[in-house]
Amino acid sequence: MQTVLSPTDVSSVSESSPSAVKWGPIIAGALAASTLTVILLLVGSGLGLTVISPWTGASASATTFAVSAAIWLIVVQWLSAGIGGYLAGRLRTKWVNVHTDEVYFRDTAHGFLAWALATLLVAGVLGSALSSALGSSVQAASSVASGAALGASSAAASNGATSTDNFFGYFVDTLFRPTDSGTVAANGQNDAATGQATRILIASAANGEVSADDKTYLVRMVASRTGLSEADAKTRVDTVLANVDAAKNKAKSAADTARKASASFALLGALALIIGAFIASAAAALGGSQRDEEGSLVAQNDVQRSPSR
Repeated sequence: MQTVLSPTDVSSVSESSPSAVKWGPIIAGALAASTLTVILLLVGSGLGLTVISPWTGASASATTFAVSAAIWLIVVQWLSAGIGGYLAGRLRTKWVNVHTDEVYFRDTAHGFLAWALATLLVAGVLGSALSSALGSSVQAASSVASGAALGASSAAASNGATSTDNFFGYFVDTLFRPTDSGTVAANGQNDAATGQATRILIASAANGEVSADDKTYLVRMVASRTGLSEADAKTRVDTVLANVDAAKNKAKSAADTARKASASFALLGALALIIGAFIASAAAALGGSQRDEEGSLVAQNDVQRSPSR
């Protein structure tokens, strides 16, 4: 008499009760990958500081530094993801009565989970530092693009006079510099004039140009305060305005370079993470395969050494 199995009986026979996910090897691989990532990032930081110098022309450019950092991040991902994935595959227990294709899938999945957990651990430790570095570059680019004068305008509005910390302080001093180099203006002599000149320069920097009325007023004010002729005062005003525009363009160029470097770093960093996920999965499959091969060899040796019955 043939026994007919119900669907419930078939499922109970074909499925095992333990889960296919072995969290012990996954956590071990993730911890190893996270530790190696931190160590390599510290090494990269030390190497990066060697190419940065406060001396003009002695330091690498922002683009070179960002690309080098992104390349190093890819190397870090390759090494850490490979080690973590390999340990996750090698340390797992052998699956019995499981098809070879299913074993391969489970190994790759364990490597991917180890990489994901390690990424979350590293992001939790270093995420604030990375976001701060990227955010500062984006903020600098956006502030310069909006006029490069908002910070100076708030300082001028609060002080009402030229300040040494004011971006426009040097240019205002140049405007009202006495014709006699041996004469120094008394403190507070031109407070009202310097305040007005500062606000005019701020407005011109924000708008991209100075109006004809503001320029005429600025020329007359410089001529009356310095003793220059109106023609010489106009020449000085034109020179100062050109210097302000050049400084603003230089700041915009630096911010744009920082923006491009940050974008390159972010894109290459994302590529590094994707490559790391693939390497961790492949390394876990390799580790699991070697673990099963070693286990099979040990079992065969044990059988050969056992006395025949």
